[in-house]
Amino acid sequence: MWNAIALFFHKLASPKHFYRISGRWIPWLGGITMMLLLSGLYLGLFVAPPDYQQGESYRIIFVHVPSAWMSLFVYVFMAVLSAIHLIWNIKLAEVMARSSAALGASFTFLALATGSLWGKPMWGAWWVWDARLTSELILLFLYLGYMALVSAIEDSRAAARAGGVLILVGVVNVPIIHYSVEWWNTLHQGPTVTKFDKPSIHISMLIPLMLMALAFQCYYFTVVLMRARVELLDRERRSAWVQELFLNSRVP
Repeated sequence: MWNAIALFFHKLASPKHFYRISGRWIPWLGGITMMLLLSGLYLGLFVAPPDYQQGESYRIIFVHVPSAWMSLFVYVFMAVLSAIHLIWNIKLAEVMARSSAALGASFTFLALATGSLWGKPMWGAWWVWDARLTSELILLFLYLGYMALVSAIEDSRAAARAGGVLILVGVVNVPIIHYSVEWWNTLHQGPTVTKFDKPSIHISMLIPLMLMALAFQCYYFTVVLMRARVELLDRERRSAWVQELFLNSRVP
């Protein structure tokens, strides 16, 4: 059994096999994403009741919270991929990390934007230098800095190493974001969903929130696989398997 699992991941690390396997996963992930997204939006916008304090404005959490979760998830995933690349020099890990950066930055920006839209009626301001907001903004700068750094260095190997080191150094910001509401007295509310013994959110709101979180995660994996496939084709364009792939695609 363990040999079969090791063989599967060994093949998955091969660009040729990754391209083939990911091509099979993408349609399924895309379909699952669409079903989860439609279900989550319907339950969140039309079935979940208004909040007794915030009224209808609270419904922005069905986009804001999954975006914030994904901003952290993608960065941690990139850190793991960067460590794998730096330690074992697996090129596919670096390709996945680079393909994830724009998505992670997009989730982070969406979390900040929707947070500002919610903060204006709740706090009376579009932006406050709250500990969580500030650390989330730093996360956005880390994503943008990584993309700028790997684009500025012409040597792809040096760019991958430098970008990986930056991601690993910046991972210290992740626990700061997560625990900022507990470590400092901030305007941002404390944990609600993660209190699994007794969540501070009604089940009618919790279910669509979880569906949206899963939808965002499936969306990420769908798009990152698509981006990684394109990146692989560009990097491996002179290899035999890519040339064979294009030759076969031209055969009527």
